[in-house]
Amino acid sequence: MNPSLHADAVATLGAWRPADRTQESLRQAYLGFLAAREDACLRSCEPGHITASALVVDASGERVLLTLHPRVGRWLQLGGHCEASDTTLAGAALREAREESGIADLRISPEPVHLDVHPITCSLGKPTRHFDVRFLVRAPLDASPLRSAESLDLAWWPATALPPDTDDLHPLLTAARVHL
Repeated sequence: MNPSLHADAVATLGAWRPADRTQESLRQAYLGFLAAREDACLRSCEPGHITASALVVDASGERVLLTLHPRVGRWLQLGGHCEASDTTLAGAALREAREESGIADLRISPEPVHLDVHPITCSLGKPTRHFDVRFLVRAPLDASPLRSAESLDLAWWPATALPPDTDDLHPLLTAARVHL
């Protein structure tokens, strides 16, 4: 893992000031986790690891691009694990968004918009946690996504009419709306 990714995670979360107390509490917990674990950005970190995701919005800001995740079986924002080549969290989120959407000219806001910790059994095959750092990503006008092998489906959804079983995305959408 690139040591600059860990340093960037600390710097990014250290500089970010979330709008509400719950997000501030999570930010402090993330910073504590990063201080305790040099391997916090590696998927091999069994207690949990930092992940990066992207809420991709269309040019109007009225639709969001969601992926039907094969392992989870639900519609989610794009994103995933940090890779050895990633040097920044925003870069990891943008790489994941490009890979999973097939849209090359996406633009990312460099400051996170939301944090979420969730239990998951990922590629380790063991229960762990994802400490997800979420960014806002804008697609160009008339962007046409192309589903990758990492998805069962990929579709634009009205931000006000998400698919069933996506209630956990509402706090992310609320946080992102401030930046649209």
